[in-house]
Amino acid sequence: MSMQHHILVIDDDPAITSLLKRGLSYEGFVVETACTGREGLAAARERPSDLVILDVMMPGLDGYEVLSRLRAADEQMPVLMLTAKDAPSDQVQGLSAGADDYVTKPFPFEVLLARIRSLLRRQQLDHPSVLHFADLSLDTGSHVVQRGSREVSLTSLEFKLLQEFLIHPRQVLSKDVLLDRVWGYDFDANVVEVYIKQLRQKLEARGEPRLIQTIRNVGYVLRES
Repeated sequence: MSMQHHILVIDDDPAITSLLKRGLSYEGFVVETACTGREGLAAARERPSDLVILDVMMPGLDGYEVLSRLRAADEQMPVLMLTAKDAPSDQVQGLSAGADDYVTKPFPFEVLLARIRSLLRRQQLDHPSVLHFADLSLDTGSHVVQRGSREVSLTSLEFKLLQEFLIHPRQVLSKDVLLDRVWGYDFDANVVEVYIKQLRQKLEARGEPRLIQTIRNVGYVLRES
């Protein structure tokens, strides 16, 4: 794939999380793991994911409750349920609860990988070519950005940074998340501040209200004041 996708694995079986972290990392994904539902929800809040792999039977919050809370925060994020519950009624329950796919354990890794790639492709196709927030628009095809009727000229990195905010409006994105998703490798975190400042200057060049807000000691968020 052309960009690194971030996958969150929520499963209380360390053998599963270890297998998936190793295998998916080898395939070029950025993988984070959590061993309980509460840890998984906390990880999802801190770092928005492109896809979640979710176990059903976990202590405390089970997979269905975690799925419900994930869906309340983001209706579009793909969720793949990975569980030993293999009865047809279990699969129906999982898909009816909002899962995008359902894979039973044990599973061939190649099959799971194909399902993951299929969900990510579907998500990309479902994303509109023009992203909007308030009076801001970004066309992913033509790379045209507008603030109201004014066209805003951005560099390629500024465009990628703004696109990340528009894909995740009203979600706080930390510097680490932005570094990973926009630059794609380890870099000095100060570069994020520099680019945020440049982006704000261009978006607010005619006195428009600020849309990229700073959350002190946490990160940045696209929202109206």
